[in-house]
Amino acid sequence: MTVLRKLGVNVAGVVILLAVLEVVGRFRLAGPIWPPLSDVVAYSGSDQGRLILGRAVAATVGEALSGLLIGTVAGLVAATFGLLVPWLRAGMSQVAIVLSTVPLIALGPILITTVGSERTPAVIAALGAGFMVFVAMSSAFSRPADNTQDLFRVLGASRLKTLARLTAPASVPAFFDGLALAAPAALLGAVVGEWFGAARGIGVLLVSSMQNYKVEQLWAAALGTSILSLVMYGALAGVRQAAVRRFT
Repeated sequence: MTVLRKLGVNVAGVVILLAVLEVVGRFRLAGPIWPPLSDVVAYSGSDQGRLILGRAVAATVGEALSGLLIGTVAGLVAATFGLLVPWLRAGMSQVAIVLSTVPLIALGPILITTVGSERTPAVIAALGAGFMVFVAMSSAFSRPADNTQDLFRVLGASRLKTLARLTAPASVPAFFDGLALAAPAALLGAVVGEWFGAARGIGVLLVSSMQNYKVEQLWAAALGTSILSLVMYGALAGVRQAAVRRFT
């Protein structure tokens, strides 16, 4: 009964939010730049809307997934090196913090001149995803399960064997925690990266819609990005629950 009540509250919250969006747009309470939600949905379902949004989403998802893969591998490798070579840990953490705090508006032009405008979205996506995975895994590696690490040390296990037999399995839930946060970060990074001159994608569509005052198209792209981000997070959060049951 508690589960049904919680589900009912969540559904009611979503319905109220959608109703507010529709009312604000229908009665122009926020001006002409806030269209009714029904108009946005109608545009998204039209032939033109499906074609334009479909191409943009496909391009952005491809860049986000590329960045997510690269960032995940980089973050995992960096955290592993920090565990195996402790004197590197502090320096790598500082580098990760610096990279995560650099404003994207300043990083974009540098990436365009170094890797090109086509690769910039994937690189920015990788930076965002890599930081999330690095933080999650570094935190997990520093908190092994129970006191079993002392047992491994007493038995003479090397750091590499301890990592393979103890630390890595115990860190699987934390890995998926980081991955669930990295996926939306990669999507956001890809969209922002597309603003700096990419040929296609949701970021390009957002800029084009603003410049040409296509309000329904602008909102459709923005809402589509939000929904896609929630779907990616929800899917990985579900995988994380399965990992918790398996490895804890």
